[in-house]
Amino acid sequence: MKKLSVLFAAVMMVVSVGMAKAQKIATLDVMAVLNAMPEKKKADADIKVFLDAKQAEIKKKADAGQAKLKQYSEEAPKKTAEENKARETELQKLQEEIAQMQEKAQKDLQGKQDIAFAPIEKKLNEAIEKVAKASGFEFVMDSNSSAFVYKGGADATAAVKKELGIQ
Repeated sequence: MKKLSVLFAAVMMVVSVGMAKAQKIATLDVMAVLNAMPEKKKADADIKVFLDAKQAEIKKKADAGQAKLKQYSEEAPKKTAEENKARETELQKLQEEIAQMQEKAQKDLQGKQDIAFAPIEKKLNEAIEKVAKASGFEFVMDSNSSAFVYKGGADATAAVKKELGIQ
């Protein structure tokens, strides 16, 4: 019985040491790699242009609404109650249109981001997988993630950047 316990303990030590050696873990600064990718820089610039255009369109409509509000407020004492009520309804519709424009712009922006970043994400994931397999990493974790408190594995950031041909 004693021999069996010693044998079991020895087997468990060998298995646990083997498992510890088998798991190679690396960290990767995903944001550093993404921010260095020319594709992401171009996508960010394209999205900024798109967003600026949408914001200008919304601002133009809002400014027109503000001008109408000011005009209607100044003219209100000279108008009938019916006219003022109609103007109030018109301003409410204009306010609703602006809110709809903002909502649509947000949805359009999200869709544009999804389309722009999908190939970038795919390229990054393929590079990470290739580097991980070539280096024998079983796990590559984002070094900026708060999922783990301890980060002691090798850093694959430089290797992934090299694989992507970026600095």
